[in-house]
Amino acid sequence: MVSVFATDSEQIDRRTSRSIRDAVAERLQQSLRPEPRLPTHLEQLLDELKKRDCDTH
Repeated sequence: MVSVFATDSEQIDRRTSRSIRDAVAERLQQSLRPEPRLPTHLEQLLDELKKRDCDTH
């Protein structure tokens, strides 16, 4: 997969191209992954547990 604009000195082999593509794809997946969220009811229950835990200490 060599760019049409690449000169002979800029060409990279297929394996290198694939490695770069895979690394970029992995970074994008990590940075675009949504934050895991609990359902609202579970978040409320956890908040209540935290509050009770603080009250007992």
